[in-house]
Amino acid sequence: MPDLRCAGNGILDPVKKHIYIYSPSSAVRDKASFKRGVKRLQTLGYEVEVDADALASHQRFAGDDATRLAAIHRAAASGADVALVSRGGYGLSRILPGINYKAVAKSIGKGTHFVGLSDFTAFQMAVLAKTGAVTWAGPALGCDFGTAAAPDDIMEACFDDLITGQGEGTGWKLPKHAITLIADGASATGAAGQFNIKNAVLWGGNLAMLSSLVGTPYLPVVPGGILFLEDIGEHPYRVERMLTQLLHAGVLAQQKAVIFGQFTGFKAVPHDKGFKLPTVVAWLQSQIKARVLTGLPFGHVATKVLLPVGRQITLAVEGRDAFLLWGHP
Repeated sequence: MPDLRCAGNGILDPVKKHIYIYSPSSAVRDKASFKRGVKRLQTLGYEVEVDADALASHQRFAGDDATRLAAIHRAAASGADVALVSRGGYGLSRILPGINYKAVAKSIGKGTHFVGLSDFTAFQMAVLAKTGAVTWAGPALGCDFGTAAAPDDIMEACFDDLITGQGEGTGWKLPKHAITLIADGASATGAAGQFNIKNAVLWGGNLAMLSSLVGTPYLPVVPGGILFLEDIGEHPYRVERMLTQLLHAGVLAQQKAVIFGQFTGFKAVPHDKGFKLPTVVAWLQSQIKARVLTGLPFGHVATKVLLPVGRQITLAVEGRDAFLLWGHP
């Protein structure tokens, strides 16, 4: 199999799909990327609707708190196939108490897929905690569709699978030297063996956002879950510190698997003396019984898959081939 892929059912949907663009977090500073992203989606054949305040600015935010809450609620009322964030940054945590979760869940029930990443993790966790509804970890408008170069083919294919109802799962090749927890605390280096974890809820996203929600009503309780993680600009020791918070809070002990996505945008320093992200992964394996996998193609990178946050899935591993499978609701 290829290193990663989207798994669809091969059915084409000729109906033009509706995408609603809104800004619930930081202000859009790169207007050129925003415009390129809208144009790219239109070129792909989608109907694009831009929220009235998508380019609003207040301090570092895309409008004040009331403005961004209203944008979320307009997205929920839009009837769009996908409500896509313009960007991440910061801003959702402070407005979580003001979100009308019933309206969001009703929108999801009618077919709107809320898609985003990074700061959007706070929204996704709150929706899952309050309603159990499924959202999607995936691209943002500017950084993914609005790049100066052509957007990543795999990201676009996964997005198309979602919006046309074809997506059934994804797969990737585990790193050759990945350290993977096999079972009962026994670890192995290299091939991950063979196993299946069925009917487990997939959840997670940005590690910094998850750790910031510990102790709040906006972090869902997911016993027996599959937790996926990613981040940007966080040195491995800070990654370990945030994992320690989740560990001490009892979150990690409840999981059947922890999957590391992409951790990017940091620099090693001489003081590290060999302390790297694999060091953190190995430490985590020594602390929990859950299976630990690495290499998931998701995070602040061009090549990313889309993941259903809150849906029951199957995690299957055969040698170095890993699959997340969810089929259709």
